[in-house]
Amino acid sequence: MKMVNRKEQRTRRHRRLRFNLAGTAERPRMSVMISNKHIHLQVVDDEKNVTLLSVSTSGKGAPVKGKNVAVAKAIGALAATRAKAKGIQAVVFDRGGFKFHGRIKAIAEAVREGGVKC
Repeated sequence: MKMVNRKEQRTRRHRRLRFNLAGTAERPRMSVMISNKHIHLQVVDDEKNVTLLSVSTSGKGAPVKGKNVAVAKAIGALAATRAKAKGIQAVVFDRGGFKFHGRIKAIAEAVREGGVKC
């Protein structure tokens, strides 16, 4: 029997989640990706296939660096302020197949504290 690695398990969970999650113009999807080095967050309108905004710890213009829970809170708060500036009041939270604890939970709580319903 073939062994399935962790990355493949996560992608299968994410595929299962995406059957029920979809972003609209009124309530776009907030997608979270956490790698070994960085945290990436995107707000996507799936009807138009358009990324409305993105925040990440990678790149030259990154607002914060790192990958711990404190950085995740900062990324979530920054995403909430940018979303409010674009007129986004509510989002569908897509955890990307990750467990809802630690950094994922910190991002969601920071977005909620920033005034965006998720």
